[in-house]
Amino acid sequence: MAQMAQIIVDVPTMQTNQPYTYRIPDELTDQIKPGMRVVVPFGRGSRKVQGFVVGLDEQVDFDGTLKSIDSLLELHPVLNEELLQLAQWLAKKTFAFQITCMFTMLPNVMRSKTKRFLHLIDEVDEQTLFDLFNGQNEILFEPDQLDAKTLSQLLKLKREGKVEVTYQVANRAKAKTMLGITPKLSFEQYEEIRATLPHNAHSQNKLLSYLQSILNTTVKIADAEQQSDLKANIFTTGEHKGWLTKDPVEVYRSPSSKDKTRDHPFELNHHQAIAVEKISHAVNNDQAETFLLEGVTGSGKTEVYLQSIAQALNKGKTAIMLVPEISLTPQMVTRVKQRFGSAVAVLHSGLSNGEKYDEWRRIEKGEAQVVVGARSAVFAPLKNIGLIIMDEEHETSYKQDETPRYHARDVALWRSKYHGAPLVLGSATPSLESRARAQKGVYQQLLLPDRINEQPLPIVSVVDMRKELRQHAESNFSTDLLDALNDRLARGEQSILMLNRRGYSSFIMCRDCGFVLKCPNCDISLTLHMDTHTMKCHYCGHEEPIPRQCPNCHSAKIRYYGTGTQKVQAELEQKIPAANVLRMDVDTTRRKGMHEKILKQFGNHEADILLGTQMIAKGLDFPDVTLVGVLNADTGLGLPDFRASEHTFQLLTQVSGRAGRADKKGEVIVQTFNPDHYAIKLAQTQNFEKFFKLEMDLRHRGGYPPYYYTVQVMTSHEKEAQAAKKMLAITNWLRKRIAPDSIILGPTPQAIARVNRRYYYQIVIKYKQDQNIQSALTEMMQSVQKLSGQGFQISIDAEPQHFM
Repeated sequence: MAQMAQIIVDVPTMQTNQPYTYRIPDELTDQIKPGMRVVVPFGRGSRKVQGFVVGLDEQVDFDGTLKSIDSLLELHPVLNEELLQLAQWLAKKTFAFQITCMFTMLPNVMRSKTKRFLHLIDEVDEQTLFDLFNGQNEILFEPDQLDAKTLSQLLKLKREGKVEVTYQVANRAKAKTMLGITPKLSFEQYEEIRATLPHNAHSQNKLLSYLQSILNTTVKIADAEQQSDLKANIFTTGEHKGWLTKDPVEVYRSPSSKDKTRDHPFELNHHQAIAVEKISHAVNNDQAETFLLEGVTGSGKTEVYLQSIAQALNKGKTAIMLVPEISLTPQMVTRVKQRFGSAVAVLHSGLSNGEKYDEWRRIEKGEAQVVVGARSAVFAPLKNIGLIIMDEEHETSYKQDETPRYHARDVALWRSKYHGAPLVLGSATPSLESRARAQKGVYQQLLLPDRINEQPLPIVSVVDMRKELRQHAESNFSTDLLDALNDRLARGEQSILMLNRRGYSSFIMCRDCGFVLKCPNCDISLTLHMDTHTMKCHYCGHEEPIPRQCPNCHSAKIRYYGTGTQKVQAELEQKIPAANVLRMDVDTTRRKGMHEKILKQFGNHEADILLGTQMIAKGLDFPDVTLVGVLNADTGLGLPDFRASEHTFQLLTQVSGRAGRADKKGEVIVQTFNPDHYAIKLAQTQNFEKFFKLEMDLRHRGGYPPYYYTVQVMTSHEKEAQAAKKMLAITNWLRKRIAPDSIILGPTPQAIARVNRRYYYQIVIKYKQDQNIQSALTEMMQSVQKLSGQGFQISIDAEPQHFM
C-alpha cells in the first residue's frame, strides 16, 4: 500500500496552515520522516515549491491521481517532532502561517537558495564511492537531479552515519579551514610500498599503517599528528611520495570567547542558596514550574543561573539561557564558557551566517548541551531540555517585530511544559505582567534582596535641569555631574554615562522660517551625524549631506537642536580633555565584534568614561565603575506609549545598578526636567514594589495590560487614503464578529504615520474573555493575503509591546 505524506507547502501568494497530501515514491517508502524538507509539484504546469513534511499516512481515499514528492532538500529531518508541534502552536498564537514559523527556527543559510554539498564522513565500499561520489569525498548535492533510487541509497547512508549534507556559507572560499591529509592509494597499494621500504624506515612504515586506517577520510594534520604520534615533516614526505594529499578541512567557526580559563562555583549566600535549591528540585523532578527570580542589581542572579544549569547537566539534561541584547552576550558567554567550556553554543544576530550555522549543527548533533543567546535562541534544537533561563525578562527586545510576532517568554513557557523543565525569569525590575502572575501564584517568586558583597545600593541624586539652565549656560552636563566625573578621574575610577539617543543632534532647524529637515520617506526629522557629515533617518536609512543653508528660505541661520551621543562626546572631550572616552551606540558597534572590543577596552582600563545608549544599561559588570550618570532621564517619558513610565523606571534602575558593584562605593546622578515624576522618584530609591502598585492602579483605571489582553492590527499602503479606507473596512468587519464588550480603539494613523514611503493606520483591540477573537483574526489573516497584490501590507500583533 502506497505511503502518503502531509506537507505544509511554501506558496507566498497563497499560504495556508492546511497540509497537502502527496504520494511518497515507492523507492522512498519508510524513509521519508516528519521534519524533512521536500520539493513538490504545486498547481498546474511544472511549478515546484518546497515544503515541510508534517505527518505520514497510509493510502487515503481520493478520487484522482495524487502528485508525488519530487525530491528531498535534506537527507534527515531539520525540525524534530517537538519543533513541528511548536510551529503549529506558534502559528495559532501569533496569527501567522506555519511555514513562516518553521523557517524562523532554521539558520538563515538553510532558508535561502544555497548550494548543498554531500560529504563522506565514514568509509563506504568502493562501488558506492564511485557510483555515488565519483570517487571523491565531497560532491555538490542537487537532489532535483537525482532519481528516487539514488536518493534511497543516500538516505540509507545517512541513517548509517556515513554522509552529511553541508551548506555553502556566503563565499565557500571564506569558510574557516585547517590543513588536513587524505590517503591517495588503496590498502593493497600501501602494502606493496611497505615491501619496498628499507628496514630502518620506521616513521614511513608507521605512516603507511596510519594511512591504511583512515582510508576515504580527511583528517586535520593536528589530529593526525596526535593519533599517529608522527611529526609534521613525515606527512610532508608522504605528500612528496604521492601517498597522500594535503587538503583544506572546514572547521567550526567558534563565535565565543577564546578565554580557556575555567572558574568554579562561588559560595552562595542564604537567599541564593534557597533559589538554587528550589530550582534544582524542579529540575530533578521534571516539574514545568515557572520561577520569577527578582533580585536587586548586583545580587548574584548569574551565579544562581550557573549553578542551576550545572544541576541540569548533572542529570544528563540540556539548558537554554536567553539574554536580551547582543551587547550583553560577550560578558555572559564568557562567564558561561568559563564554567562549562565546550558544552556551550552561542546564538544571536551578531554572528555571521557561517557561525550561526556551525553552532546550530553542534546543537543539533548533541555536541553542545548549553545554549546562550538572544531571542531566536529559544528555538535551539536541543533535546531533553532540563532548564530554561530568561535573564532581564522584562526587556522589550524579547518580542519579535516581524511575522511571526512571538514573545520569547511565551515560547519558553511552551517548551518548559513540553519537556517538564523549570523556567526561570530573572530581573531586578520584572515586567508588570510577570510580577502580577507571581502575586497570583501562577509563578513562584524567588527574592534576592541584597547585593552579594553586602554593599549598599548606590546613592542616587536627581538634578533638576530646569534650575541648572537658569543658573548656567546651556550644557549637557550639570555642575554636580561634571564635578563627580572629575573626582572619579582624579581617583583613577571609571564612569558610565547614558544618553538614549544616538547621533550628533536630534534635528536641524532654520531660525528664520522654522523649517525642520525631514526624511523624504518618513514623517520624522533627519538626525545629524558628524562622523559621516550626513543627515540620517533612523527608520529607513535615508542619508543626505548636511545643508549649508535652509532649503526653504535659503537663510544661513540653520542650527542644530537636541542632543545625541556624538555631540555629548565632543562636549565631554572639551570639558574634561584628560579623560579617555569610549562611545558605544548603534553607529560604533555596526561592525562585527565591536560590542566585545569596546567592552574589553573599557574592562582593561583603556578608557575612563563609557558613553552610550541604553545598550550599556544592563548586565555590565566592571568593578572600578563607581559613577553612573543619566544625561536625560525624560527621553522615553514623552512617548505616546502606555508602558513609557514602566520602561523609564526599569532603565533608570538597571543603569543605576552598574555603579559600585565591587568593594568601592557607587554613586548615580540622574539629570531630568521632570524631577517630580513618580517613575523617576521611585527609581531614585529603587522601590519596585511601590512602583508596581502605583502603575498597576493606573493600568487598571485605563484598561491596559495586564488587566486586558490587546491585539494591534495595522495596515499600510503607499497612498494614505487607501490605507485609511482599508483600515476602516477591516474595523467594521471585525466589529460584527467580536464580542460586544471587547473594545476597538481607532482606526488612527500610527504615531509616525509614514515610514519608508508607506502610510500606516492601526486599531487596537482590548478584551478580557472573547471566544470570537481567535477565529475572527485567523479568518482575516487568511482572507487579506490577496490584498498584497494591490499594494497593501496587513499585520496582526498579539500583545504588542507598544502601540506606536
